[in-house]
Amino acid sequence: MQDYLKGLNEPQREAATHINGPLMIVAGAGSGKTKVLTTRIAHLMANGIDAFNILALTFTNKAAAEMKERVEKILGNNEARNLYIGTFHSVFARILRAEAPRIGYPNNFTIYDTDDSRSVIKTVVNELNLDDKLYKPNVVHNRISSAKNALVGPDEYANDYYLQQEDMRANRPALAQVYKAYQVRCFKNGAMDFDDLLFKMYELLRDFPEVLHKYQHKFKYILIDEYQDTNPVQYQITKLLAAVNENICVVGDDAQSIYSFRGATIENILQFQQDYDDVKVIKLEQNYRSTQSILNVANEVIKNNKGQLPKSLWTENAHGEKIKLVRTMTDNDEGKYVADTIQEQKLRNHYHNKHFAILYRTNAQSRSYEESLRRMGIAYRIFGGISFYQRKEIKDFISYLRVIVNTRDEEALKRIINYPIRGIGKTSVEKIVIFANDQNITFWDVLTRASEFGFKAGTLEAIQNFVTMIRYFQSMLEQKNAYDVAVQVGKHTNFVKELFNDKSTEGLARYENVQELLNSIKEFTESPDNEDGEVGDKTLGAYLQQITLLTDADEKDENADVVKLMTIHAAKGLEFPVVFVGGLEETLFPNAMSINTREELEEERRLFYVAVTRAEKHLFLTYANARYRFGSLTQNEPSRFLDELPETFLDRTYAGGGARNQTSNMGSAFARMHRGFEGNTQFSNASRQAPKSKTSALPTGLTSKPPQTVQHIPSKDFVPSDTTNLQEGQKVEHQKFGYGLVTKLEGSAHNPIATVKFELNGEKKIMLNYAKLRIVE
Repeated sequence: MQDYLKGLNEPQREAATHINGPLMIVAGAGSGKTKVLTTRIAHLMANGIDAFNILALTFTNKAAAEMKERVEKILGNNEARNLYIGTFHSVFARILRAEAPRIGYPNNFTIYDTDDSRSVIKTVVNELNLDDKLYKPNVVHNRISSAKNALVGPDEYANDYYLQQEDMRANRPALAQVYKAYQVRCFKNGAMDFDDLLFKMYELLRDFPEVLHKYQHKFKYILIDEYQDTNPVQYQITKLLAAVNENICVVGDDAQSIYSFRGATIENILQFQQDYDDVKVIKLEQNYRSTQSILNVANEVIKNNKGQLPKSLWTENAHGEKIKLVRTMTDNDEGKYVADTIQEQKLRNHYHNKHFAILYRTNAQSRSYEESLRRMGIAYRIFGGISFYQRKEIKDFISYLRVIVNTRDEEALKRIINYPIRGIGKTSVEKIVIFANDQNITFWDVLTRASEFGFKAGTLEAIQNFVTMIRYFQSMLEQKNAYDVAVQVGKHTNFVKELFNDKSTEGLARYENVQELLNSIKEFTESPDNEDGEVGDKTLGAYLQQITLLTDADEKDENADVVKLMTIHAAKGLEFPVVFVGGLEETLFPNAMSINTREELEEERRLFYVAVTRAEKHLFLTYANARYRFGSLTQNEPSRFLDELPETFLDRTYAGGGARNQTSNMGSAFARMHRGFEGNTQFSNASRQAPKSKTSALPTGLTSKPPQTVQHIPSKDFVPSDTTNLQEGQKVEHQKFGYGLVTKLEGSAHNPIATVKFELNGEKKIMLNYAKLRIVE
């Protein structure tokens, strides 16, 4: 056996060698909690406690496998195989299979995944003759899941006045009936869903005293990892199991409790000392991951939470550099800054792509980072989700735009012809494909000649209405820019409305993603094509050509050297040498929907704490003065969390909007130099290749060749002026286009556009937020 206590610091050793009685280990970020938990299990077994009497519960299979492997390595034998180590769901499924007949289930009951559950719900809703637009499977499933995790069964749900009132307001008064019918159907099918593995386990222990007695005396020692993430049903089960021996050890960090949307409740860890007498509390505050500079920021922010177990992280690591706080003009500049800085850090510190993580509050934020990384030829991957342009709702919406520009695009047509639902079902689509193949005509030709092919009256009307709608959108192409057309698509197809009406967590995320896509199109139509601020081709065809490369699916290599993009929720438990935390603006982070109560705000602050403590050596916090949201360029206030950071910890930087400082210019210089010789990956080479021309598929007038520019040498005393009060009739100088006269001012107060008639280059539209102009007179 190894000297398994060697290398532990004093608090770790104290926690690992504790045997009897309740124990709470408050484990700060990066403090080695897995090592302590594993060592404690080995210590219990080394002191004669049978592996069969130890229960260790985790939240991931990976964590469970790692713990078991470490225990086996320490003990040098196979005894660890007899441990009950696993996730709550896997351990309880094992017990339920042994005890299932007691609650009327077969031992070989089926476990339904999310798709199975939603399929059953869809069937139940149809059988009850309910409106499937109101009782959408994902919405109903989320509601039922939340109820089970809060220990609310079908009968309790039906009798709960407040739940019934909520359903009435949501126009789903029969949800309790659906819940009941769903449970009956699952029982009839001999199946449990994922939440039943917890809910039925609780019912088993509650309703069968002999079963409770059996497992209370079997599991004499209970250990629970990530205790701050437990929900009410998990809490009640472990409390029942530990009631006799009270040899329960919980490990967690209240400062990392960020899953209330999944039903987790921070009160479980905050109130643990009230649940048991003589609780021993040990704090692990020495951090082995980060520099002291990073920990200073984490400590300063989290101390503002009232509901917490106080602690202060410290480290013997190097003090490290100050945290970079970066302000940019727009979210697009934010993406560019991050990409430039990654290139700079790779050259300066010999990092690889895999050493970088970009963290954000919502999935929709990934778009600006993705576009900048692709332009720079930096390989990346979305973790905990899929690439922005590969998300279903984004592909669906873009398919509408593709069909408007090119009606021969059969794949796009098949994707949207019945989404949102308009009465053209799968059978009709199959017929259209057959007719097109038989007649050797396009899918669209069949639609436009639908009356010739014998469709039923209802289907024929739906097809003709669809064709009329697409032609209506096409009529706008020559008069409207890409954004104006896209807005009409969202409105007239009911695409955006349908997503907006889905109030589930997933529905809200999809709605936000489509809004972010519209923001991208708005930015394309209003932003300059280059740093000179010139407004170019803003048609829908031009937009689609620009994003062609961005929407091509990438080869996925699990071992690839890639920058990791993910939400902060998905980053929990991970660590990286260099971390960027983006979008630190009020209403985004903290999120506008999570600041109505102190409890919600404190969870947002804990989320920020989690983001900060993912960083090992370098931490960049970024925010934008303006960000496209819901089609408008909105001005932003910096996050309140930034106000909680002392200036002595920060290195403030401004990057973006044309007036880039030395730091930003240095990043760009490194990026340009790096692009000159980096090309050792297929991804990088492919990303830098210009997309092939697709003008042949576009209607006439959608493409144009930009006019040649007569270069101008700026005056020696050229210094950009403040254009806030620029007036029509004033003479200005542009670095590239030369001298000109302001003939018109338009746009919004936050996004002004000047029309300037240049002496050498004719009339051009200039976005004043981006261009460098010197007012001459």
